[in-house]
Amino acid sequence: MFTQVGNRLCRRGESELLWIEPWGPNALRVRATPLKEFEDDTDISALLPLQKELQPEIHVDRKVASIRNGKIRCEVNEVGTLQFFNQEGKLLLEEFYRDRDHRDLQQTTELFYSALDLHPRKFESHLETDCFRLTVSFEAQEDEKFYGMGQYQMPHLDLKGCKLELAQRNSQVSIPFALSSRGYGFLWNNPAIGYASFGKNVTEWEAESTRKMDYWIVAGDTPAEIEEAYANAVGKVPMMPDYGTGFWQCKLRYLTQEEVLSVAREYKKRDLPISVIVVDFFHWTAQGDWKFDPVYWPDPAAMVRELKEMGIELMVSIWPTAEKASENYTELAESGYLIHSEAGRRGAYLGDVNIVDFTNPEAREYVWSKIKENYYDKGIHAFWLDEAEPEINPYDFRFFRFYRGSDIEIGNIYPKQYARMAYEGMEKAGQENIMNLVRCAWAGSQRYGALVWSGDIDSNFRSLREQFAAGLNMGLAGIPWWTTDIGGFSGGNIYDEKFRECLIRWFEYATFCPVMRIHGVRAPMVKKESPYAVEGSMSRTLFSGADNEVWSYGDEAYEILKKYLLLREKIRPYLKNLMKEAHEKGSPVIRPLFYQYPEDAEAWDVCDQFMLGEDVLVAPVLYEGMRERSVYLPSGSWKNIHTGEILEGPLHVNVLAPLDAIPVFVRTNCAFDVSLP
Repeated sequence: MFTQVGNRLCRRGESELLWIEPWGPNALRVRATPLKEFEDDTDISALLPLQKELQPEIHVDRKVASIRNGKIRCEVNEVGTLQFFNQEGKLLLEEFYRDRDHRDLQQTTELFYSALDLHPRKFESHLETDCFRLTVSFEAQEDEKFYGMGQYQMPHLDLKGCKLELAQRNSQVSIPFALSSRGYGFLWNNPAIGYASFGKNVTEWEAESTRKMDYWIVAGDTPAEIEEAYANAVGKVPMMPDYGTGFWQCKLRYLTQEEVLSVAREYKKRDLPISVIVVDFFHWTAQGDWKFDPVYWPDPAAMVRELKEMGIELMVSIWPTAEKASENYTELAESGYLIHSEAGRRGAYLGDVNIVDFTNPEAREYVWSKIKENYYDKGIHAFWLDEAEPEINPYDFRFFRFYRGSDIEIGNIYPKQYARMAYEGMEKAGQENIMNLVRCAWAGSQRYGALVWSGDIDSNFRSLREQFAAGLNMGLAGIPWWTTDIGGFSGGNIYDEKFRECLIRWFEYATFCPVMRIHGVRAPMVKKESPYAVEGSMSRTLFSGADNEVWSYGDEAYEILKKYLLLREKIRPYLKNLMKEAHEKGSPVIRPLFYQYPEDAEAWDVCDQFMLGEDVLVAPVLYEGMRERSVYLPSGSWKNIHTGEILEGPLHVNVLAPLDAIPVFVRTNCAFDVSLP
């Protein structure tokens, strides 16, 4: 039976309650449950509360109903099957139904029968609980392309044909928002572990354990309109602090305070631009102490002051782990601030370790109090929130329980709540323009100042190609702040010429990424022979990688890296303008070509180039030994920054790409100076 309750279309069936309501301009939120009513899910929903009540057009009769909100209309037939249309009547999305199916909702007497008995919303009960395994199925469209969904280690930009795990892992970031080439965006507003399948025969969304179906769909005339509506619905990044667009220096790992200062001084001595230097893991006394080990870091406040005098921000690594040797472990455990294992063995990094449960608001406040006392009050106002999935070995989501619920039911929100811990603490301390580096995220993490990096990836060209696709899809999933470890995290020897080539090509690509940050554990490994090693607990326990500064890879590489460091510094005014756009509109900083040229059919097929904003076209070199590549220039007038040649698009052109040159073209009417120094 259909009813209208306020601005909501409701249907109460024999075994399901269905709600459809406007949720922002041109958008609808759709919920269904086999239970009597919907739970309060404000703390796990990606959607922001509505700022004002919208008044849709709702029509109800005995067998069918419809609801229109701006450019989107949903029609529901007598068995509850849904179809979505845009303002021109074009079908955007429809549920997959193979029983008694009204294909033409206007011809309500014409019924179609199928022996398959497949329903689009399938709730399978977990016996003796009020949770269900949920599968929601939609018709597949042959010409449809999908983008977004976060970060997966694969080279595919178009996700059609892919099956994606909805779960967080080291280097995998599940953000369940898909942008469709058919003119809509779709958010699976459910933090349960599950899968999304963009198949040739069906599109399906699955949740392993949930109490309801919940998704949000928006119609738009362009990808930009859809992305901006999505950002309004889930939140936008703060304004990036000025230092964020500069060059970030990092390695695994600087062992001492003096080593960090010596690296910073060398950058200044060489007159090289640097904005951030990072202190990586195990600079602490124990996991869960959240403070510097005074053996190696005798005066952090003095270190911060000297760095700031050089114009360098210090970022430090924070982990969510706590070992039993920590001075805080007993209080964390007795207060119920740790993750619980319901079966099996919990595994974490080094020793008898548990993980703080940031879905618990009291745990968030407790950990922030330690961070504030030991880091923030010493002048450190940027944090590297590592292990954010959280990384539990093995990843068996059935066994773990959080304050807010079981892992399989709500586990995907953990990294968002982790980012929230630091953001809210920093905001309460009076800080503005908050940005923290995080290894994972969920829908809406961006509003907590999350700069996501792509995790512990390999150091090779295959991995570079995978990061290229991941970065673009992260932007389309609503995360405009994104970065990688330049050169990859592991597997690179600084004396290997093949790795040097990979590092150079990666460095060139990263010059045009939202954040330019070099990091990694380099071979050959350094232990006690390091001039900075000090006898004491952590430096004796853990290794350090070889040097990872721009002068560490030989003279040829140094001159190339220096060239792109100076170019990055020159384009920072352009980047600042893009960061303002991301803050105000939710726009991705790096974008596939179709984002700027949606009417250009060829732009939708380009999967190895990107736009930095609307004026800079970048065609990175993604293969070993490549010294020339094809570039597609959309309509307009384009200038090659290396040769000065001006070309008129649309045009396919072969471009030389010697080791020191990444093909980059700038629109000739660009208001900013994007040229080589």
